[in-house]
Amino acid sequence: MFFGLDGVEVGLIIVFICLFGGILSGFPVAFAIAGAGIISFGIIAALDSAGLLIHQAIDQSSQAYRDLVNSGVKADTISLFRYPELPRIAEAVFPSGWEVALDRNVSFVVNRMNERVLAGQSIETLLAVLMFVLMGITLERSKIANDLLTTMARVFGPLPGGLAVSIVVVGAFLAASTGIVGATVVTMGLLALPTMLRNGYSPELSTGVIAASGTLGQIIPPSIVIVLLGTLAGDLYSAAQEKRAVVAGCTDALTFLGEPAVLSVGTLFQAALLPGIMLALLYALYAFGFALLNPDKAPAVPMGSTNAEPVTRSEAFTWFLGAPIALIVGAILLGNLGIIGDQSTNVSRYSDIGQGASLRTNVGPECQASMIELHGQAAWDAALTEQTVINEAGGIQQSERLTEEELVQAQADKIANAAPIGTGIAIILVLTGLFLTTARGVSPTSSTRPLLIGGLGAVLMILVDIALISPATSAGVLVVLMALPFAALMYGVVYATKICATNELIRVVFPPLVLIVAVLGSILGGITNPTPAAALGAGGAIMLAAYRKLKDQDRSPKAIIWSTLAIMVCILVGINFDLRINQEDVGFQSWVAFFVAYAAYLYALFGLLFSCWILYTSGVLSPVVRETAKVTSMVFTILIGSQLLNLVVISFGGEHYIQQFLKSFDDEFKVFLIVMLVLFVLGFVLDFLEIIYIVIPIVGPVIYGGSFDPKWVTIMIAVNLQTSFLTPPFGFALFYLRGVAPKEVTTGHIYRGIIPFVMIQVAGLALLWTFPGIVTIIPDLIPN
Repeated sequence: MFFGLDGVEVGLIIVFICLFGGILSGFPVAFAIAGAGIISFGIIAALDSAGLLIHQAIDQSSQAYRDLVNSGVKADTISLFRYPELPRIAEAVFPSGWEVALDRNVSFVVNRMNERVLAGQSIETLLAVLMFVLMGITLERSKIANDLLTTMARVFGPLPGGLAVSIVVVGAFLAASTGIVGATVVTMGLLALPTMLRNGYSPELSTGVIAASGTLGQIIPPSIVIVLLGTLAGDLYSAAQEKRAVVAGCTDALTFLGEPAVLSVGTLFQAALLPGIMLALLYALYAFGFALLNPDKAPAVPMGSTNAEPVTRSEAFTWFLGAPIALIVGAILLGNLGIIGDQSTNVSRYSDIGQGASLRTNVGPECQASMIELHGQAAWDAALTEQTVINEAGGIQQSERLTEEELVQAQADKIANAAPIGTGIAIILVLTGLFLTTARGVSPTSSTRPLLIGGLGAVLMILVDIALISPATSAGVLVVLMALPFAALMYGVVYATKICATNELIRVVFPPLVLIVAVLGSILGGITNPTPAAALGAGGAIMLAAYRKLKDQDRSPKAIIWSTLAIMVCILVGINFDLRINQEDVGFQSWVAFFVAYAAYLYALFGLLFSCWILYTSGVLSPVVRETAKVTSMVFTILIGSQLLNLVVISFGGEHYIQQFLKSFDDEFKVFLIVMLVLFVLGFVLDFLEIIYIVIPIVGPVIYGGSFDPKWVTIMIAVNLQTSFLTPPFGFALFYLRGVAPKEVTTGHIYRGIIPFVMIQVAGLALLWTFPGIVTIIPDLIPN
């Protein structure tokens, strides 16, 4: 025994000392982590070879151990923490010698680099990190944050604490745009802090709200933290539940749980949306309440109107609130009544597979007992009843190829049951209708004739869809019938665009808002996974930044506008036409649609390349690419270094030792609370990257191997890391803000200002702990 400690405990202490020493040494973190792994392994190997490190392990050959196993206790649950009275034997921390451990570590590092960095399944998801970083840095360098701050200050400034509320709104907006905490805090610290101080805001509230709002990028999608945490959590959850099923006596997790043990990044984005909005609302409510109680420290600051034309309250209520609500509620109501719905005529050539029982019932007695304990006797009895009915009907109906007559009948049935108005037409009409009503509210004195023509076009589209178009109507005929009403609608939309451009709020917020909706909507709606959505966001950010640069240079941005329209044409043509021209029988309209889509694609590509050229000649693209390469390289290098450090911990039994300690507690909540406290403390001194790649793989098999919802566990970890970013004295966000704050703002101001927001974070964690439905409700509502 070394200093009376177990050899594994000494090894863990050496690893952590080397890790913190490496990080504090000033070396780049990625290399410090890898170096800490190499140095700590050398020290532990030397002490082990000298016979100074002795591990006290359970003597599995003893009668006491055999009696415990024979009594029905699972061998995996037996540890010295739970049964300290068991006989022990002394053994080296490297039972087969440090040479064998070194050889295994090298082999594992090579394999893990190949799996997680070069060619593994998680590489596609990790590519989203590169795209989101490029998107965020591009938007940051394009001065969009400056415009947002100025505009939101004009909107909320007249309210008590309005500037602080505007900071929260912009922080949430930038979080959804960039997902990079440091960039958001620094940007808002440079742009907003001097303005708030100049208008009489207290330094404490100003610095607190900026630091807290800047960390919303940790949780609001598309968050890089969630992308990285999600790729790891998915593997940990799957492996932990498989092991849990085996311990329970079942063959696999699907049998035991009744559902696949799968966790995707897209699902985590859905789960993170509501908690992120909740935290932003809590911040804003605190700022507003603080201003009401301390009006001299957060005064109202009128900063001018965002609209070129005065609008009365009744007009604003009618066109900005009443009409949009009527449109959206009306569309939802028509959808529930079956008037709006799917008009697709596609049917499968194979029949549906029969529905199986809710739980598998053909299992052994041990698995049956475990499943009853997990799901309840009522669920098991219901599954037995379902299986009996299925057996009496001849078993589960297998999928069979339909005959031509059955196929024609299935298609006829689908056409007969189709909704009168297609979902795509309804979405287009609702979006354009919102645009027309908004334009009317922005300028009530402008001519209503073009807007009425646009509205008439929308009504004609509905009538044509109901009266002349059926699900069997070809796409070419649909285009011909809809051409005139759609042209009328677009006439009104173009006019509405010119009116809305006079409103500063719409002009500034609308373009990045469309980009955010496109990225998040495609992920949250289950249309695509995060990587293509991130690529869309990166391309859109480049085009948006180029548009802004051209406007600053008084040059025409029409090429970018037409490129955006070309992208919309590609989407519309792809949805309505079959573009597979490599088939034997390709119709004329498919060829026309293909060439239209291909031409639109080429023009959209030209617009992207043109945008890159504009940013390059303006000196924006080069630093954006360099910064993106720097951040992405840091992420992947930390990933490699952390794998090396983890393997060192595994090689001498440190990971197993920690997991056995956590498993010694019977209460799952107590185990998770311990892990959360450890992560909170580590968040003072370690960046989220080190915590995700070093700590989570060690504790993950325990916290993801229980009965907790994996979405809830992951979001709780993300919010916890966000809290540690804010907590004095080592919160990273505080250091970011201290670096850009004016001299009159002291470190004491920053610390005092952030304490209420840390308490809000803790209250947010308590709410998520008490009401897990805040996390799970959106994933449950949206199909994946």
